[in-house]
Amino acid sequence: MSTAEKVEEPVVKAKGKEKEDEKAELSDEDKQLQDELNLLVERLQEADADLYRPSLEAMANLIRASTTSMTSVPKPLKFMRPHYETMKEIHKKMTAKLKDVNTLKLCAEIISVLAMTMGTGKECLVYRLLSDNSTESLGEWGHEYVRHLSGEIAANWPESTDNLFKNRLIELIHQIIPYNMAHNAEAEACDLLMEIERLDLLENYVDESAYPRVCLYLQSCVPYVAEPENISLLKCALNLSRKFNQHTQAMRLAMMINEPELIKEIFMSCTDSAVQKQLAFMLGRQQIFLELPEGCNDYDDLVEIMSNSHLNHHFLNLARELDIMEPKTPEDVYKSHLDNSRAPFGSQIDSARQNLAASFVNGFVNAGFGQDKLLMEDGNKWLYKNKEHGMLSATASLGLILLWDVDGGLTPIDKYLYSNEDYIKAGALLACGIVNCGVRNEVDPALALLSDYVLHQNSTMRIGAILGLGLAYAGSNRSVVLELIGSVFSSERRTGTNMEVMGIAALALGMIAVGSCNSEVTEVLLQIIMDRSEADLKDTYARFLPLGLGLVYLGRQEAVETVTAALEIVTEPFRSMATTMVEICAYAGTGNVLKIQQLLHLCSEHYEPAAADEPTSKKGDAKAADSAKEKEDKEKDLSGCQAVAVLGIALIAMGEEIGAEMAFRSFGNLLRYCEPCIRRAVPLALGLISVSNPKLNILDTLSKFSHDSDAEVAHNAIFAMGLVGAGTNNARLASMLRQLAQYHAKDPNNLFMVRIAQGLTHLGKGTFTISPYHSDRQLMSPVAVAGLMAALVSFLDVKNIILGKSHYLLYTLTTAMQPRMLITFTEDLNSCPVPVRVGMAVDVVGQAGKPKTITGFQTHTTPVLLAMGERAELATEEYISLTPIMEGFCILRKNPNYVP
Repeated sequence: MSTAEKVEEPVVKAKGKEKEDEKAELSDEDKQLQDELNLLVERLQEADADLYRPSLEAMANLIRASTTSMTSVPKPLKFMRPHYETMKEIHKKMTAKLKDVNTLKLCAEIISVLAMTMGTGKECLVYRLLSDNSTESLGEWGHEYVRHLSGEIAANWPESTDNLFKNRLIELIHQIIPYNMAHNAEAEACDLLMEIERLDLLENYVDESAYPRVCLYLQSCVPYVAEPENISLLKCALNLSRKFNQHTQAMRLAMMINEPELIKEIFMSCTDSAVQKQLAFMLGRQQIFLELPEGCNDYDDLVEIMSNSHLNHHFLNLARELDIMEPKTPEDVYKSHLDNSRAPFGSQIDSARQNLAASFVNGFVNAGFGQDKLLMEDGNKWLYKNKEHGMLSATASLGLILLWDVDGGLTPIDKYLYSNEDYIKAGALLACGIVNCGVRNEVDPALALLSDYVLHQNSTMRIGAILGLGLAYAGSNRSVVLELIGSVFSSERRTGTNMEVMGIAALALGMIAVGSCNSEVTEVLLQIIMDRSEADLKDTYARFLPLGLGLVYLGRQEAVETVTAALEIVTEPFRSMATTMVEICAYAGTGNVLKIQQLLHLCSEHYEPAAADEPTSKKGDAKAADSAKEKEDKEKDLSGCQAVAVLGIALIAMGEEIGAEMAFRSFGNLLRYCEPCIRRAVPLALGLISVSNPKLNILDTLSKFSHDSDAEVAHNAIFAMGLVGAGTNNARLASMLRQLAQYHAKDPNNLFMVRIAQGLTHLGKGTFTISPYHSDRQLMSPVAVAGLMAALVSFLDVKNIILGKSHYLLYTLTTAMQPRMLITFTEDLNSCPVPVRVGMAVDVVGQAGKPKTITGFQTHTTPVLLAMGERAELATEEYISLTPIMEGFCILRKNPNYVP
């Protein structure tokens, strides 16, 4: 006997023994149940038709009694499994000779339930359709049966072309949905309707108690479905919100869908004055301004709220409450006294560069506070410590200090507009734009002050005015401003090409018309790209032309296809980069997996170095040289496109937690195996997926690359550390940056970057965020993304742009700056301090009952600061919040049922 046979024999015996044991193990009750079911099946095979009905009813009662709750296969179904084929034969015979329709239907129903345990095709659904489709009978067979039936409907729906069959399935669905809603299975009801693409049926069955869970589930599914299904989910949730008069929730969903007409319709349809003010606060945060009819109620209040003109006043109130009004100096941020003084001359190296860094740090740390110790008292003294181009950024930092203070902020800046130094005047123009960033004023001071300088003879003044307008009117889509900046391109044709001015003008157009699909701006920018010579397009500032074009289509997905088609006629080195740039902007924050795959594929392309065994003749040498040059050019051409692709992966994935986590892993591989241009872009991408959210794994990775031998990788990694910690005052990051400042003490460029990162970490003394996401991380601010992208694209050529003379582009981050505060008001907009619980947000999607939405909370009194990932809820029943998400500005209403 072989070894195999020796092994197999006992196994066979064991199996046989198992069956015997199973029979022996049946209890008396189970044996009785089995015999009873066997007897009922035998009766159904007899000729006497009078026995059929009672036998089937008895069988149905036994099965129903055991299927109400299913943890394992119920005993009756287990004992009936051997009779499955027999029951199908019985049904056939009954159909041939029985006239009693009800008995036939009951038989089909029992076979349908049995089919659930057999797992054979779609027989469960087929026999269900042969039975009586009454609502009562469906739920009697238990939850597992309804779930199985839903699965078979979803599986068979795409295959069926017969309309009659589909109508019968819809009838069945009309029974399943109410059953699910009544049994806390809202998610299953939504899944079924999503599969058959009939979410419209949901509205008829959702009541006020199920509405919050259904809407929450639909929103949580949005990142996981493809376009246009994601919009269908949002619209379904929006219709439900409007059905139950939840205007604030409906407005959030309308802003996610990004349809201006829908936003206005929801705003105007709201008749409750206090809720309308809350909607205005939400629109202000997203920087959407609606033109209201002057006769409407509370016109002045609503316009003021949407204009964000209250922002500076409320922010300063918060600062007083937190007792952080005292201005800080750059030294307070650097904390050099804590350093081990091994590099005493570190601060003396390139003092102009360090003074420039101090100007940025001073602006960042005192942003919005209206006072500092360098510029507000005697600014000229500090300004003249900077080199020419450094004066521009130093003066512009005054705009950051006076941020959002349109009424009082322009006066201190005004005196610099009369300076003899053009760089100081240009900086003052940029400062005027920065002060107005995110705030709308009916007097339009930014336009009045800057319009005269847009076509100025001095290109530096032009840049200050153009970028100032871009920041002041970001997201407004104002036609007057767009036309004014558009005139720059025609004047450049006459006066000769200055690619820096043209790049900044394109960027400003993109920021103003961000996400609007503005056809006129598209036409202007496409024409400029097509008219440029190949030499112009090789200029480093040419990258801002496609960026401006991409920003116009930010988040608009398929709407960008005509633009990418138009770019096909551009010459190749620039075409790939421009097409990639425009596409990544269009899919920003969507989490689109297919686009990310395309970008990863693009990053995986390599060009092999020229072969060593080339011919040695003169002709051969020339040929080899040409070949090597051609490959070098190809590599150079590919590098711009690949760097943009890396940023694109982060830009698309940043809106969704799992996608961002997977992108982080992909970046690890790119750092190990890819070209130098990709390694330089990866730190920037890491910064983008975790803006103002200092995760340890990302900080550690960036810290490692801040010591890299490639200078540009180190520069970008250090800046990305600043992005990740922006406005958080993170102690661990502050300590890392102090150590880096010592490590790079002799390298002025790296030290400059460290100082910028330190300034960003302490942005607004730790009260700001530059994250483009708000409203529980579900709403993306297009204006904030535009500012972040402008800064990051500048860093793709960090040596020539940021470390050259265009460091002023760091101020594009202003569009993303927002205080991360929670301030509460009464319905009359008076301050209303109340106790709130602040803790880490908990995902409650799909959980039954009323689960806790925060964990590890502390109780504070408003106004309070909210960190990334934190959620606030009222700690008193005296008031009701008019918005489901307590963030920014919240209006509270007295609770009519409150008993002290």
